[in-house]
Amino acid sequence: MNIIDTYNPVIKSLLALIRMGIGNESGLMSDRVDWEIIKDLAARQELTAVVLDGIEALREGESNVSFPEKKVLTQWIGEVLQGYEYRYELYRRAIAEMAGFFNRHGYKIMILKGYACSLDWPKPEHRPCGDIDIWQFGKQMEADELLAKEKNIDIDSSHHHHTVYFWRDFMVENHYDFVNVHDYKSSIELERIFKVLGKDDSYSTELYGEKVYLPSPNLHALFLIRHLVAHFASTSITLRQLLDWAFFAKTHVKTIDWEWLQEVLTKFKMRDVYNCFNGICVEDLGFDSSMFNGVTFNPPLKDRVLNDILNPKYGVVEPDGFLKKLSYKLQRWNSNAWKRQLCYEDNKIEAFIRNVWAHIIKPSSFWSNKRHSGYD
Repeated sequence: MNIIDTYNPVIKSLLALIRMGIGNESGLMSDRVDWEIIKDLAARQELTAVVLDGIEALREGESNVSFPEKKVLTQWIGEVLQGYEYRYELYRRAIAEMAGFFNRHGYKIMILKGYACSLDWPKPEHRPCGDIDIWQFGKQMEADELLAKEKNIDIDSSHHHHTVYFWRDFMVENHYDFVNVHDYKSSIELERIFKVLGKDDSYSTELYGEKVYLPSPNLHALFLIRHLVAHFASTSITLRQLLDWAFFAKTHVKTIDWEWLQEVLTKFKMRDVYNCFNGICVEDLGFDSSMFNGVTFNPPLKDRVLNDILNPKYGVVEPDGFLKKLSYKLQRWNSNAWKRQLCYEDNKIEAFIRNVWAHIIKPSSFWSNKRHSGYD
């Protein structure tokens, strides 16, 4: 389906259901809803469970909207039970087991995004879980060596800023850098800020009796925004990723140093796109502007960003074959020029050269075909 703009009745219905699903004011829906299209759009935005929650809220209220047929609804419920709730429990157990292993050997494990974000959701089990991103306080190399020796787990070091391995059925990204310092020159200076913030081990939670460290509010605020910016500029993001930020901001509004955060975002030219993200959270997803310490944005630019989230011209899934993949990447790079200009201060020619060089020194980054579900 070609999404023309955010006033499309299907999109209005989708956004209304998301708002209802997370407990925000709903807004208006179309009387007639094509539930197959809504279900497909919800899946693309990684919000299958949230939209189902919205349908439940709609059923409990007074509405003239036609509801999904029993067959569609039954399938929908099954997907949420199996793909969200059951998998989330496996996810939690995998994290606890991994944390237990490292705790016994004297290595701390901090969870970035993923499980840490889910703790701020109204229903944590309705946030999809993909990879497990961890930070080991500068001990990544030693921890990986221990894992290979003790567990005979293969460690993949062919990626930028993290190694990769599998713990049970979950892919783990063990970060030695918080951002890829090879893609943009500005990332080098930003990484220094992250490394300082990453020393803080005063935040933690307990999971099945195991201590799991969490990022400080300032670290996670900056990390979530930079993660959004990086994926938005290079490929695309989802509304689920925006909800991660919104729920985090809502929970930690009193502990985030907003003045510091906005100064850093301004310094690294992320302030305008950050304002657009907040504008979408407020205008389209129903959050209160006060939880972002106020929101100011350019409305046409905000709508352009939202339209790109809902219907990106070029996504993360790429064709097979070297020439087809190369052509696709070049077309996407050219098409996303406006997004890079919005997100980065770096010279575009220098940035292009750095990105090419990054692929040369880590060829697997060229072949990577990572789907949204991995953007945890």
